Amino acid sequence: MDFSSKSSLLFTILVMAVVVTTAKEFNVGDRWRVPDANDSTLYNDWAGRKRFHVDDHLRFQYQNDSVLVVDKYGYYHCNTENPISSFADGNTLITLDQPGLFYFISGEPDHCKKGQRLIIDVMSPHQHFVASPPDSYLPISPGPSSSSAAVVSATWISVLIALVATSVSLLWCAT
Repeated sequence: MDFSSKSSLLFTILVMAVVVTTAKEFNVGDRWRVPDANDSTLYNDWAGRKRFHVDDHLRFQYQNDSVLVVDKYGYYHCNTENPISSFADGNTLITLDQPGLFYFISGEPDHCKKGQRLIIDVMSPHQHFVASPPDSYLPISPGPSSSSAAVVSATWISVLIALVATSVSLLWCAT
């Protein structure tokens, strides 16, 4: 294998690795709004069907409302006093910058009490399973089983790392 072919192969492998680890942007629902009366778990049901990783982004689009990042107490009690962060620009992009739970509520307490609130569980880089969702005062429907998807993702990443390591070894041994 000549140098040009080796370089091409290495470049392809590196591009594949970057594509696998690229951050995603998620639009929260169709827009950030008060859910219908019979759909008060709209946002947590939506989040239960997604897998969030460090450096992913949430986009909240809304009118005549706001988004507050709050602590656990603020979430469960729809407490709008002393939020961690507050946004009212109508098109908010929030970076999930660390693993763990993020809590979001509407800046209007009545909206929050009607279900306009959201918990996001950001997976750690080494997490190979999906933790069960936290208890809530609102009933949350169980989402589809995702433990197998997490294992498949972890397996593909492991295969990709092994492929890169093998390719690099072969390239250097051949020179």
